[in-house]
Amino acid sequence: MNNTYNVDWAFIINPIAGNGFAKTLESKIKDQIDKRQLSASIVFTKKKGDASELARSFADSGAKYVIAVGGDGTYNEIAGSLLNDKNVTVGIIPGGTGNDFIQILGFPNRFEAEHWDLFFETHTKPIDVGFCNGLPFMNGLGLGFDAEVAAQNYTEPGEVKMGGKNKYLFQILKTLLFYKEKRMTVLSAEGNVETDCFINTVSIGRRFAGDFLLTPKAIANDGLLDVCMIKNLSLLKRIDILTKVPKGTHINDKKVHYYQSPHLEMEFEKEVPFHLDGELHFSRYFKISLMPEAMNVIYNPTGNHFFSKD
Repeated sequence: MNNTYNVDWAFIINPIAGNGFAKTLESKIKDQIDKRQLSASIVFTKKKGDASELARSFADSGAKYVIAVGGDGTYNEIAGSLLNDKNVTVGIIPGGTGNDFIQILGFPNRFEAEHWDLFFETHTKPIDVGFCNGLPFMNGLGLGFDAEVAAQNYTEPGEVKMGGKNKYLFQILKTLLFYKEKRMTVLSAEGNVETDCFINTVSIGRRFAGDFLLTPKAIANDGLLDVCMIKNLSLLKRIDILTKVPKGTHINDKKVHYYQSPHLEMEFEKEVPFHLDGELHFSRYFKISLMPEAMNVIYNPTGNHFFSKD
């Protein structure tokens, strides 16, 4: 195994992803490298921003495949530094807690033997990438209820530490009871709309927070953002809507406005929290756009991926 940047395969591991699970994947990756006799290097991130810098260094040195080993935040960092670089294919070995992005690619949250084999077949697709105020997102942007849940888990600038599924579920229940919708103005291809925001999701993918299909119709390479806007709700209606979200049937409710657009803008009266692929930020104004087929990714053509037909 080559320890320099001059390799074909680069595996960038975030050792704290998945409460340390990603770190345990190192031995399995080494086994795969030896088994397939790959020119490869494994490196660990030490702080926020490392994944981006390492990915760019590997790509500049000629790496053909740069692989994120971690969760959605790790993947966002790596992919965000390689946009529109057609010489590099990006992949993800899921090691995080939620692992929402991996569903787009047709792989499960945890790899079994057959998934390693499928991964190294390197089936490739170009994927769309979203942007909010100049920052990229690979899966989606969340405003309102889910962003408030993320804010409750906020530990340091730019990072969200969920602290495990139980803590996350507790924050969902707490926010469900006490969250107050914020007034906003939305400008999109459909025109200006003023509304109260309970949930406003803008996405490339379909799944958020592990089990929530907020945008169940999203196709990751159709050149469109999927938007799910849920207006102000009573507590009982919040519960009713959220019980439907895991199956994606909430979009049939009259309180839900679901549409597609290549771009949109939103403005709130005050600064509010929002998340991009689980990473927390704050803003009052949102300019959201799409870069079609901005990146090549490894996907599973036999899995339940979220691409247009092969």
